Amino acid sequence: MRILVIGAAGQLARSLIEQARTNTKIIATGRREIDLSLPAKVGAAVASQRPDAVINAAAYTSVDKAESDEALAWLINAEGPAALAETCDALKVPIIHVSTDYVFAGTKDGLYKEDDLPGPLGVYGRSKLEGERRVAAACPRHIIVRTAWVHSPFGNNFVKTMLRLAVTRPEIGVVVDQFGCPTYAPHLAQAILTIAETVVERDAPDDRWGIYHCTGGGSSTWHGLASEVFRSSRNFGGPTSTVRAIPTAEYPTPAPRPTNSRLDNSKLAKTFDIRLPDWRDGVEACVNRLLGPKASLSRA
Repeated sequence: MRILVIGAAGQLARSLIEQARTNTKIIATGRREIDLSLPAKVGAAVASQRPDAVINAAAYTSVDKAESDEALAWLINAEGPAALAETCDALKVPIIHVSTDYVFAGTKDGLYKEDDLPGPLGVYGRSKLEGERRVAAACPRHIIVRTAWVHSPFGNNFVKTMLRLAVTRPEIGVVVDQFGCPTYAPHLAQAILTIAETVVERDAPDDRWGIYHCTGGGSSTWHGLASEVFRSSRNFGGPTSTVRAIPTAEYPTPAPRPTNSRLDNSKLAKTFDIRLPDWRDGVEACVNRLLGPKASLSRA
């Protein structure tokens, strides 16, 4: 099975490459090969790879910067994925498109289900929601995977930032009133590869196509996540810091964040029998790798 992955430099794409099974060939492409900000060029580039499935792991993810860079965010998160999905439909191959918890407003008390009404608060969330809609409209054989709070040994993310700050800061203020589901990218990659194998090799029935939530088990706050990072770091002999709880009001950002972006993963479990490990297991695995003898806390 040949899977074309868009966004080769990202956390998820690098995890997909790492987690690929022996019967799967991952063709990871970066912006030099397939640039979603140039939708007109996407079709030919995808077709030349002759994929059995396409995973779109690329996105404009700078949540705050998107507020002043809306045109580019819209190209990469909405128009580019639309062109990608149109190509997949023409090639008769399924597309797995990765989306975000930021499509929701965060005002619900409980867990968000796939059919809950979206209400993105900023440009990033609006552009990702539009991407979902365009992908679904362009290619009936689509799986949209919403995830959240992704971290990994790769790139730049919250876990790596906390460990890096702890080297020089004895105390770090972290938001305590935003709730979500931390997700370890290698766990997410395993789930997406299982979905890909199912829809390609077993030819998924029509009722399997659609939107799914896929996050680490359980939930936390950013404060709780930071505390868990340092608990794991302490166990592995790494840097630690005191985590001071602060309200969102003390950490203003250009783009508003949803207060509650906890996602309900029960549809994924029922349809594909996929359940990600508890988020704490992901943090421990991530910190263990970051603090290993050959690891680095840089952005690489």
